[in-house]
Amino acid sequence: MKRLVLVVTLLLSLALAGCNTIGSNASSSPTVDRIAKSGVLRVGMSGNQPPLNMLDKTGATIGLEADIALGLATAMGVELTIVNKPFWELMGAVKSGDVDVVMSGLTMTPARNTQVAFAGPYFISGKAVLTKSKTLAAADEAQDINVSSITLAALKGSTSEEFVKQGAPDAKLVPVSDYGQAVQMVIDGQVDALVADYPITIISVMRHPEAGLEAMVSPFTFEPIGAAVSADDPLMANLVQNYISSLEGTGLLEVLRLKWLADGGWLDRLP
Repeated sequence: MKRLVLVVTLLLSLALAGCNTIGSNASSSPTVDRIAKSGVLRVGMSGNQPPLNMLDKTGATIGLEADIALGLATAMGVELTIVNKPFWELMGAVKSGDVDVVMSGLTMTPARNTQVAFAGPYFISGKAVLTKSKTLAAADEAQDINVSSITLAALKGSTSEEFVKQGAPDAKLVPVSDYGQAVQMVIDGQVDALVADYPITIISVMRHPEAGLEAMVSPFTFEPIGAAVSADDPLMANLVQNYISSLEGTGLLEVLRLKWLADGGWLDRLP
C-alpha cells in the first residue's frame, strides 16, 4: 500500500506539472470566478457509495472520487470541500450552485445531460445484483429478476431504481436512502437482492465475507460515470474534462482504480 501511495503521488505531480492555478482575473465562467474568489472547490458526494465515495471511521470522505476531487482542487490551486448530500439531492445542488461539481457515481445518461453538463467518464460501471441467492446471482438479463415474488432494493433517485422500474416492473421495488441500509436488508433477508452499480456489489461481498453474499460475475448494463457541472458553464465543464483527460493520459486513473477496486486494504478504514 505504501508503494501504491508513492506511485499515486508521483503520477499526480506529473499530471499537475503543466497546470496553472486559477487566478483572480475574471473569466467567462461564473463557477471558476466563484472558486477563485473563495479559494475553495465544492464537490458534492453522497458519502455512501463505496468504493467511489464513503465515510471512514473519522467521518472523512474517502474513495476514488474523493481522490479525483482532491487532485482537481490541487490542479486549480484551491482547497477542497466535499459536500455530503443524499444522492437524489446532488443534481439539484449543482444546478442551483450549492456545489461546483458533483462526483458521486453519476451515470452520464441523456436524460441527466439535458439538465447538467458532464465531464468524463472517469469510471465504467453497470447494473448488477447483490444477493444471498445463487440463482439471482446467476441472472443474465433483467427479465431473470422480473418476478412478482422477488423484492428488490435500489438507491432512491438512482439509475438503479430506474433500471428496476423499466426492466423488472413485476418485482417489488423498495427505494432506500443509502447503500449501507440496503446491504443490511439483503443480509437480514428483508429483500431478495440489491440492484446497484457493479463495484458496490463486489465491495459489499468483500466487506461482509461471513454473510453469504453473492455478486454477479458480469453486470447487466454498460454505464459511464462522470462529473456533473452546471449546464450554463461550458468553461468549467471543459476545465474538468481536460483534467480528467490528463489523469487518464498519465495513467493515474488506472492506478486509482486499482487502489480502490483491487487492493481492499482501505476496508479497515471503514466503520
